[in-house]
Amino acid sequence: MSIGAISPSSANPPPARATPPVQGTSPAAPAPTSSGGDSTTNLTPQALALVSQLKARDTEVRQHEQAHLATAGGLATSGASYTYQRGPNGVDYAVGGEVHIDTSPGRTPQETIERARTIEAAALAPADPSGADRSVAAQAQQMELQARAELATQQVEQAASRLNGSGAAPGDAAKVRRAYETPPAATPKLDIFA
Repeated sequence: MSIGAISPSSANPPPARATPPVQGTSPAAPAPTSSGGDSTTNLTPQALALVSQLKARDTEVRQHEQAHLATAGGLATSGASYTYQRGPNGVDYAVGGEVHIDTSPGRTPQETIERARTIEAAALAPADPSGADRSVAAQAQQMELQARAELATQQVEQAASRLNGSGAAPGDAAKVRRAYETPPAATPKLDIFA
């Protein structure tokens, strides 16, 4: 799953496709209607139970994706798109969905931090975020951390350039940045004596 999209809702796996049991072979047995309506008058109890499950899943999926959309705001690049399953009554029910959002960084570290927060909030907006949603949220957190590090580096360089005018040696900001980027020569140890 790339960070470019909040992917299909999978809080609960979609119900397996099921076909209603074959009704008697008698020519008088009525067949389920598929006129596009929500007719359930000719369905078996098993088919009615499946329709009920599909309706519940449809509601859950649509609420999940709408939560993403509502929180993503201007970062949503499209409306929700759904994956459907046809019920034994001939009606299509949403069993999965996704919302695409723009996850590109901002023009400045501060803008990137704000965008990352919005992406994380959109990913975790549903009551029961899926694994893919949690993955996108984690990637947004990483993007925010990187932007914060870049912002800190810029602030150090700005402070150093202000100090350069008051007697600081040139290149101090670069030295500070290298010191933070360089791993320690020896692995730090913590000795505890009781």
